[in-house]
Amino acid sequence: MRRSIVTSLILAGLVQAAPAAAAGIKVAVVAPVEGPFSLLGKQIIDGAAFKAGDRGSEVVVIPETCDTAGNDALTKALLASGAEAAIGFLCTESLNATLPALAEAGLPAITLSVRSDILMEDALKNKWPLFRLAPSGNAEAAAIVDAILARWKDKPVALVDDGTIHSRELVETVRSALGEIGMTPVFSDTYRPAQEQQINLVRRLVKSGATHVFTGGDRQDTAVIARDAQTEGASLTLLGGDALNAADLAVPLADGVLAVTLPDASQAPEGKPFADDMRASGLEPEGYVMPAFAVMALLEEAKDRAAQDDKPLTEAIARGPYPTVLGLIAFDEKHERAENPYRLMQWQGSRFVPAAPEGRTP
Repeated sequence: MRRSIVTSLILAGLVQAAPAAAAGIKVAVVAPVEGPFSLLGKQIIDGAAFKAGDRGSEVVVIPETCDTAGNDALTKALLASGAEAAIGFLCTESLNATLPALAEAGLPAITLSVRSDILMEDALKNKWPLFRLAPSGNAEAAAIVDAILARWKDKPVALVDDGTIHSRELVETVRSALGEIGMTPVFSDTYRPAQEQQINLVRRLVKSGATHVFTGGDRQDTAVIARDAQTEGASLTLLGGDALNAADLAVPLADGVLAVTLPDASQAPEGKPFADDMRASGLEPEGYVMPAFAVMALLEEAKDRAAQDDKPLTEAIARGPYPTVLGLIAFDEKHERAENPYRLMQWQGSRFVPAAPEGRTP
């Protein structure tokens, strides 16, 4: 796979000048190759394979069915693959089925997707070698609370949810955390989702005196609220969660709407050169492509460190940080990301960009 000279030089810097003779690593990529999740699976496979070509690493694709009926075959395929580590895993069922065998074989696994806190608790209790690149279930709420405290502590804040389980739990977690430091919203409500207009909600928000609103709803509902606020002449600053990082539907998201979400690695300084190189090769760096690329880079460096220190690969993974296209990645004692990867972003034009200071545009 061809690389530009510039990209190759940046890669050398990212991996901290690894020895030229460093060996690659054989990695099992567990991902769906057919069915409704096959597109996501292809992103994982493509990202891992793109990175593997840099220094002779090998990718072994293990089809993931996300069906308990196929778990025995998945476990056998993993153990027979000769891989030194496994990545991917879109489904909790796959990890539950394979982790005991992976632990016995000393084969570390890194999930790019599964966010189950119960699974991670089981992994720690049973000493399964599982690491999670995806944020934990609590990371989103923690980042939202941090954003509100940093920017809105002296503002009249409203919290609204759309009545779904995820939205209500997210908003309630935020409300509870704010309450612990004495911050009480001036307005709380549950609105009906998927409506063509939310004028009544906007009017109630204005009547309450709220000027800053956290909405736990999805992108379409938040876009409707922003549009109706503008129609009503209401000065409302809207903040949403990771659900806002989705495609526009009937109503486009207005510029200036804030979201706590994962940054686009293809636009970040660490990732853009590689994303450009991917596009030049016909690969769009979307979805799981960049995370899979990052995990392959992490594993290659962890293998080098394990060899230098004469330690198991699992221990080396835990001893980061490692530079990647997602930035520095390290895992804490619970095998979660040591640094919360969520960032406060702002919709501008056609994408989310880092949020500007309050009252300014990016």
